[in-house]
Amino acid sequence: QVQLVEFGGGSEQSGGSLRLSCAPSKYVDTRYCMGWFRQAPGKEREGVASLDSDGGIYYADSVKGRFTISRDSAKNIMYLDLNRLEPEDTAIYYCAAAGGAPAYRGGRQYALCGVPVGYWGHGTQVTVSS
Repeated sequence: QVQLVEFGGGSEQSGGSLRLSCAPSKYVDTRYCMGWFRQAPGKEREGVASLDSDGGIYYADSVKGRFTISRDSAKNIMYLDLNRLEPEDTAIYYCAAAGGAPAYRGGRQYALCGVPVGYWGHGTQVTVSS
């Protein structure tokens, strides 16, 4: 049962931009923190950005100043705008939401805003060429 669905992604040249979107199903409680993770080949999954229900925002140092997370509450869609892309941004990007029973990935539990991630999207590929 798919609970979060990502849209966007694709291939872009270094310096370019992409937009990722995440639409939760009605079964996901989005009152809590939502965000994005990414996993590059041969590397562990890492947090990229998060947005809590009070508007608090977190960015990983590697994307600060280049990526922007936002949410359209009326449409119940979360976005991640990726600007000034670098080849090191190449990865599968996953939408995630905190709350519910912890959903492990690769045997690990992940958290958003200090709360275990209970919902994941299927992931969308972002490839940046130099």
